[in-house]
Amino acid sequence: MLAYVIRRVAQSVLVLLVVGLVAFSMFSFVGDPVDNMLGQERTQADIDRLRETLGLDQPFPVQYWKFLEQAAQGNFGLSYRQGRPVSEILLERLPATLELAFVSGLLALIGGIALGIFTAIRKRGAAAHVIMTLSLVGVSLPTFLIGILLIYVFSVQLGWLPSFGRGDVTSLGDWWTTGFLSVSGLKALILPAITLGLYQMTLIMRLVRTEMLEVLRTDYIRFARARGLRDRAVNFRHALKNTLVPVITITGLQLGSIIAFAIITETVFQWPGVGLLFINAVQFVDIPVMAAYLMMISVMFVGINLIVDMLYFAIDPRLRIDQTAGRAK
Repeated sequence: MLAYVIRRVAQSVLVLLVVGLVAFSMFSFVGDPVDNMLGQERTQADIDRLRETLGLDQPFPVQYWKFLEQAAQGNFGLSYRQGRPVSEILLERLPATLELAFVSGLLALIGGIALGIFTAIRKRGAAAHVIMTLSLVGVSLPTFLIGILLIYVFSVQLGWLPSFGRGDVTSLGDWWTTGFLSVSGLKALILPAITLGLYQMTLIMRLVRTEMLEVLRTDYIRFARARGLRDRAVNFRHALKNTLVPVITITGLQLGSIIAFAIITETVFQWPGVGLLFINAVQFVDIPVMAAYLMMISVMFVGINLIVDMLYFAIDPRLRIDQTAGRAK
């Protein structure tokens, strides 16, 4: 087990270094931040002086190495646009994104598993056919279009829910703010959470349904029914347990992608999170903010993937047997 964990951690660190290198390399094609920071009256001397101040006159390997050194200490430099520490800006925006991702992930996980089990058990029922048909909407339509449709129906036509913003928030501690403690905050969270979680929920639902149907056709399930066990015991005690083993990996990755793809939802609903911050940073070529955002998302993605691998290793005894057999050889 320890050797497996060490190997996975080493692979995760290597992935982060590669992602950081690729992301940092791409920024050279976005544009020159000096063009946005200096006015029309700038001179070549002003440009050279600013590039030297920002460290843009140094070779790329030197810039990347300094970025890694500072990032390891939690220092991502100063924002070219705001002139403030990037870590401070991210901490201000991070609670909004994490709350949105948490609610969306909870919706996707609970709704996806529940609907997947229901459509598998009642596969010939009319309700199951309706759910499977409607799930094609969540899979087929792009996220931004789902958000626009929800805004048109529930904000423009019905006027029930706000179309943008986070509502009233409450400060908890030095940097955490939450909208869970106000009515307007909860109402503002509904449409973005549905928009962000709908696609993931439909994927999880269809995956759980497929795996559940496969398990229900196995011999040990037929034997359990022949022993006279109730359908509830067969479906939830035996079938569901074995269904969730292969689902864990895909589900973990899908929940991780909620944070990564929140950028589209935050743009549609003008949600004040790190995704919207990244879009604004791209427009102004704010390289420190873009680099910090991509590194943060990479760390979250790799961390979730590592946790999923550990859970899969702990749940599936076949992996432990393979590890033991490998050491024996």
